[in-house]
Amino acid sequence: MAAYEKVVREILSENGCYFLRRGKGDHDIWHSPITKRHVTVDSKIKSRHTANAIMRQSGIPHRF
Repeated sequence: MAAYEKVVREILSENGCYFLRRGKGDHDIWHSPITKRHVTVDSKIKSRHTANAIMRQSGIPHRF
């Protein structure tokens, strides 16, 4: 299984999203200026489906 967390965070940063705060457990809260919403990002993303869901919630058209 591939680990997607580093790639997801890089793509979020490249598209103007930024880290807001730590969430519960091992989650981070990011803000997307595209959708003007908060996005929860897990620190251990092992599924491409989860990575795609984060991209969709942040309004970025990237798919894994």
